[in-house]
Amino acid sequence: MFTGIITGVGRIAALHALGSSLDHGRRLAIEAPPGYLDDVGLGDSIALNGACMTVTSLDPDQRLFTIDISAESLARTTGLAEPGHRINLEKALRANDRLGGHIVSGHVDGVGRVTRFAQVGESWELRVMAPPSLGKYLAYKGSITVNGVSLTVNQIEDSAEGCEFSINLIPHTVENTALSQLAAGHAVNLEIDTVARYVERMLSAGALPSSKENA
Repeated sequence: MFTGIITGVGRIAALHALGSSLDHGRRLAIEAPPGYLDDVGLGDSIALNGACMTVTSLDPDQRLFTIDISAESLARTTGLAEPGHRINLEKALRANDRLGGHIVSGHVDGVGRVTRFAQVGESWELRVMAPPSLGKYLAYKGSITVNGVSLTVNQIEDSAEGCEFSINLIPHTVENTALSQLAAGHAVNLEIDTVARYVERMLSAGALPSSKENA
């Protein structure tokens, strides 16, 4: 479990195939910021651009850790197979941590496409076209996770192509995450709000039970 509050920006230092076919995944070596791995152990969960991964080896002296990512995960995410690419990092939520963003599972629901990233005043406007299947989960002032960052939706517009949503990024967010490297046309990992996911499931499964049925 995560909150969408980025705790560091890392870099993909190396990428190694785990087999010779397309059914095999990859092993990623990630360079972390100084001191980032001091409280990390083998088997810990770290979200990479919003995708929850398991630490499989550690080299704190070199500020490196590795994760193994399956072919399925590679096919359903973006930005995790490019050596030298900067990525957002977030360690798993602890029971006594502050929930500064919103509840994030680290499971990518779809890949969106940046349609605009431009400075407006002191802030930045980020527009993303989400796949049509995710449009029903997006709402004005609702939460969305973009490359692991918890953000608030300011505007939505549905079309045949999908659902375009707009986000305002303050300078602090741009300066302290890898969102600063985005540009129109870039792909991004999206995770919908957990509450919206359960509401949609309850409504699609039929009428909600009455208070008598709950008694």
